[in-house]
Amino acid sequence: MATAACPLPHRCLLLLHLALLAFLLAAAPAAEAWTGEIRGRVVCDVCADSAIGPEDHVLEGAEVAVLCITKSGEVINYQAFTNYKGVYSVAETMPESDRWDSCLARPISSFHQHCTRRGDAHSGVKFTYNKQSGSSHNVKTFLYKPANVPLYCS
Repeated sequence: MATAACPLPHRCLLLLHLALLAFLLAAAPAAEAWTGEIRGRVVCDVCADSAIGPEDHVLEGAEVAVLCITKSGEVINYQAFTNYKGVYSVAETMPESDRWDSCLARPISSFHQHCTRRGDAHSGVKFTYNKQSGSSHNVKTFLYKPANVPLYCS
């Protein structure tokens, strides 16, 4: 059985290389994307009783820092501010191999005119992030208290 010779050897070699490259790219595993979200609330504990009650209100514009260590060892620092509902959120999409492993969330400051003192001296929350892609981790509510507690709280 006779085989036909390629009339232009360089062109045939180039086509063979391109076909091989296309095959390798199609067979190579793509990095899986992973998305994580961390959210929480910040509240003014008006009576400074460490319990959220009807007298308390959310804090808009409070600053929260979230520090995460990825599975590859990278340290990522996020800064978030609460919205009008007192909710902050940080989210990121990254390769599955670089996803968050553990995080620390802590309140930084409140810009409310009366409620500026942190309610808990140990207010940072450390946690392992083991959620599926697209899921959210909810952090406990951070409390701030006023410098002067109103008389009706007594």
